[in-house]
Amino acid sequence: MSGRARLMWDDAVTGYDFGDGHPMDPVRLALTMGLVRAYGLDAAVDVRSARAAGESTLRLVHREDYVEAVRTASADPKAADQAYGLGTVDDPAFAGMHEVSSLIAGLSVGAAEAVWRGESEHAVNFTGGLHHAMPGAAAGFCVYNDPALAVARLLELGAERVAYVDVDVHHGDGVQAAFWEDPRVLTVSLHEHPRTLFPHTGWPEETGSGAGEGGAVNVALPAGTGDAGWLRAFHAVVPELLADFRPQVLVTQHGADTHFEDPLAHLAVSLDAQRDIMTACHELAHAHAEDGRWVALGGGGYAVVDVVPRSWTHLVGIAAHAPVDPESVIPASWRDEVYARTRQLGPGRMTDGRTPEWRSWEEGYDPADRLDQAIRATRRAAFPLRGLLP
Repeated sequence: MSGRARLMWDDAVTGYDFGDGHPMDPVRLALTMGLVRAYGLDAAVDVRSARAAGESTLRLVHREDYVEAVRTASADPKAADQAYGLGTVDDPAFAGMHEVSSLIAGLSVGAAEAVWRGESEHAVNFTGGLHHAMPGAAAGFCVYNDPALAVARLLELGAERVAYVDVDVHHGDGVQAAFWEDPRVLTVSLHEHPRTLFPHTGWPEETGSGAGEGGAVNVALPAGTGDAGWLRAFHAVVPELLADFRPQVLVTQHGADTHFEDPLAHLAVSLDAQRDIMTACHELAHAHAEDGRWVALGGGGYAVVDVVPRSWTHLVGIAAHAPVDPESVIPASWRDEVYARTRQLGPGRMTDGRTPEWRSWEEGYDPADRLDQAIRATRRAAFPLRGLLP
């Protein structure tokens, strides 16, 4: 097993562009890679591109008619069929949409292949994490569901247990749907409560069905949850599940939109807590996945200058076993790049100045606390299905 992490990157990913004014601004990808380079992390990882996902790979998750609809809209955006979620406000059609979406999917699949084959212990594709796309429809800024495709490719290669942990502010609905009845996959999603945020799914009672019953776990966090609650919920649910499931590979999704500055959601998490969760996922991969196999993906995140690049640069550093000092002053060269691209002033340090603290679930449960109620609901709904105490 190579100790060097792999970073999947191709400049062409910045073509994933829904147009002016859309929240999913591809500048966030360019700025993240720029910050990775500014910190010299590109020398600490094996930077690779990959082939775009082909027809047979895409069909591991997506229907043939949907892939054809994406191709049609990609060639002529005016021909987009809204019955497939294309040409909508969330997912406007654009020229080359199929090609760049396939590339992002190919990068995540390539990350999964590298980890499974032992070429790299860890692999990161922060351009991926597009977890809302369904087998037959685009949704929530996502055309092809690269996390689900990465997991499906691992299964195709022979994996018998893959765990997927999603800490984006939005429910990982598309990945959950893809493996709803598959006992080989454990999906865990921590997200803002469906009452207050798209896609309005991810209730604790959603636990899978058939052979996959107990394979979906959802923590629906109250709006306004901050560092202490977010970390408490993660540690009250995820480590115990992974210790029991013993995945061969851990796949994680790190949408940066849990941040208190994100314009599209209502959690109040700091960059420092996001970094703590990334570190925890890294440690959990080493503790419970075979040979520490870890595939880490990006996701949402719409504070495209202040939050996303810093968050995912921390992710790359952690995966590379070369973590970035939160107190470090961000290189002036990157701040110049920010201004040149956006006419905004970039952040000065790799921290929000927080030192997150959280209370362990083992210390007790407060029945009057909304966060504890959410954790308790998840454990009651899902844990007994896995033979665990609620």
